[in-house]
Amino acid sequence: MIKIRRVLLVAALILVTTLIVVSTRSGEPKALHGMKTGISYGDTLVWMSDQQLGQALDDAVDLGAKWIRNDLSWDDIQNEDSGTYHWQLFDRVLAAAQERGLQVLPVLAYTPAWARAAGCTEATCAPADPAAFARFADAAARRYAPRGVRVWEIWNEENLGFWKPEPDPDAYAALLQATSRAIRAVDPATTLVMGGLAATGTGTGKISPEDFARAVLRVAPDAVDAVAYHPYTYPHLAGEHTLFGTSWDRIAGLRAVLTSAGHPRMPIWLTETGAPTGGPGSASDGAGGLDVTHVTEARQATIARDLVTTAATTPLVDALFWYSDRDLGTDTSTSENFFGLRRADGTPKPAYAALRSALHGATNY
Repeated sequence: MIKIRRVLLVAALILVTTLIVVSTRSGEPKALHGMKTGISYGDTLVWMSDQQLGQALDDAVDLGAKWIRNDLSWDDIQNEDSGTYHWQLFDRVLAAAQERGLQVLPVLAYTPAWARAAGCTEATCAPADPAAFARFADAAARRYAPRGVRVWEIWNEENLGFWKPEPDPDAYAALLQATSRAIRAVDPATTLVMGGLAATGTGTGKISPEDFARAVLRVAPDAVDAVAYHPYTYPHLAGEHTLFGTSWDRIAGLRAVLTSAGHPRMPIWLTETGAPTGGPGSASDGAGGLDVTHVTEARQATIARDLVTTAATTPLVDALFWYSDRDLGTDTSTSENFFGLRRADGTPKPAYAALRSALHGATNY
């Protein structure tokens, strides 16, 4: 009887383990429709020296990426007043990227102090007047569309704290409509991407990507040509089926929202994804729940390799951007410092070689 119980216990443990990670999706890299691949740099490139900028973009080329994603921050360019522009910040980045044959996805976002609502003190505050943001977008399009910028992402993680004082799909939809009209008036053939939605649930200070996209498209159904999403799946792989699901599984939910809104073929751009290798607590090698703050460097490499294959076989995923090229620092009180393919001192992590191998093995543009 004791032996039978032991056998049953072992079988149960095996079953639970199997249910937690049911399977791994598989498929060949997508040479089929030319998935866009790139590196996402946030708001770092405009502040780099020429040498640092060159090294960062040389990494993108060496990795096999064809695109870079970086902020074209309203707060950077027009931080003094409504009549002063510092375009030279972004001019330099665009020129360096184009010298290397890289296409640029600018993220239009972040409000200068003079354009914020009273009492809001951060650049992530929503503009007091969406028309003012649209005028900035118009000026950016007039400057950069003739120089080859044909795709624009409008804001970043607006369903989280990157839209203060709290996420507001109606306010974002108003900004999106005004901005879309402004850019399309300059370049009717442009591609406009809804700002990358964070993988979160609906609650205080946050709205799920499905709920947020549904609400925005109800108000502004034709304002964008694609929707961006940020599926950080760590410590799990994008290709794993788990008992509780991962942020990758929510791509299907977004597709359902787009279909209901009348856009069943609208592409989904994954403009940020990756995994940090430092932070509070201990690093995960793949086990652990949703409260894991970071992974081992070996696990980050596995995640990077799997992302390319999984994205390449996920319907309507047209772009994949890894965040980021280099760690921001060494302070382990926050995992935000450790998403890089390189450590803060510039040495490569195993993920650098893993992502390079995966991207060179897939056809992309």
